[in-house]
Amino acid sequence: MDTTNTISTWTNIINQFFLIFTVPGAKILVRLIEGWILCTVRRTVTGILPFADPANERAHDAYHRFFPDARWSMAGLRRVLTRILIAMFCRNGMITLALDNTLFHHSGKKVNGAGYWRDAVRSTKSKTIYAWGLNLVVLTLQIQPPWGGEPLGLPINMRLHRKNQASLIELAEQMINEVIQWFPKRLFRVVGDGFYATLAGKELVTTIISRIQRNAEIYDLPVRPRNKGRGRPRQKGKRLLCPKKMAHYVRDWQKVKVRERGKIKTRLVYTRKVLWYRVLHKPILLVISRDPEGKEKDDFFFTTDVTMSPSEVIGCFSDRWAIEDTFKNTKQFLGGQEPQTWKRRGPERAAALSLWLYSVVWLWYLRQKADKRYFMVQPWNPLKCTPSFADAIACLRRELWRERIKCMFGVSAVHDKKFEFLLEALAPAA
Repeated sequence: MDTTNTISTWTNIINQFFLIFTVPGAKILVRLIEGWILCTVRRTVTGILPFADPANERAHDAYHRFFPDARWSMAGLRRVLTRILIAMFCRNGMITLALDNTLFHHSGKKVNGAGYWRDAVRSTKSKTIYAWGLNLVVLTLQIQPPWGGEPLGLPINMRLHRKNQASLIELAEQMINEVIQWFPKRLFRVVGDGFYATLAGKELVTTIISRIQRNAEIYDLPVRPRNKGRGRPRQKGKRLLCPKKMAHYVRDWQKVKVRERGKIKTRLVYTRKVLWYRVLHKPILLVISRDPEGKEKDDFFFTTDVTMSPSEVIGCFSDRWAIEDTFKNTKQFLGGQEPQTWKRRGPERAAALSLWLYSVVWLWYLRQKADKRYFMVQPWNPLKCTPSFADAIACLRRELWRERIKCMFGVSAVHDKKFEFLLEALAPAA
């Protein structure tokens, strides 16, 4: 099998980020991320080192200093990555971004930026669980893979939320404005869960799609008076029932087909232009979604773009789940929580690099030819028809190990059946 193109594709991608680093820093980056991908133990710097620099050509201190002290810019890294992704996947039309926050668990009281935060994964309605770690606000680019199905959420921006400093909403606003400044001529829409609904009231040049509170205080649009009287015109119309009560009295439901996470579903929808006056003073489109079979609870969405169709609003919000898969895969397959760097900018940079690496692995995989984007179908999952991130990183590991074995033992080694067996064993190892 010819691997020249696959390896050169990976090298070409990484080379585009060299301008952000010094010459020694760029060399460390190449070795560090290759070791990060090939590592079969915990992704601490010490655990990555045997895979990054097996010949010990550079002092181990250089790798340890790369996160807290090295001269490189996270903003520059994000900007170059975003330009590459948008040029490849979103050349025209609307760009959809997804927003959420996640907790990267850490141990040790001296981890810079860490604190006790609510753990959304382990918390329930009746019990809130708090955990120690980094609270990260992440912005992802939503793209549709060539095989269809659920979209991919590729991280393009990140902020670290610290105690008694900028709030999650303020950090989210900073990230959105930063991306808009990078691409002033493009149109964006941002999808977030109900916590980020108040972004609709911020001065953002973008469309916001989110959930609206079931008991939200909403108003009808103001009616223009026939005769111009004294005093200022009304800013809002009469108060309406809250979305939950409104859904109870709706009779003119509209049946639509909606694509939710790659699957076509039928929904009953009701739409209305309303004012959510406490959040913003402009009309929003309220979308109430109901399951025709009555098995699921009603859902209540809104968008600041009143021209959107209800199926588009529901589909965009459902596709937001891709960011949850991003968090899971970054922690599970890339060990984003594992680097033990505690001082100065170290913890924040290590977390940012793990999210960056997630996007770069998918970028490499999607740039391969269709016959090179292969994946394994296991006996316990015979219906699998699309690759996952585990398949993407296993495919990259296979090529990196093949190239490393070729350099160490010669070209003939990679054609040996024993080495083929070794490659297949190493590829899924993480």
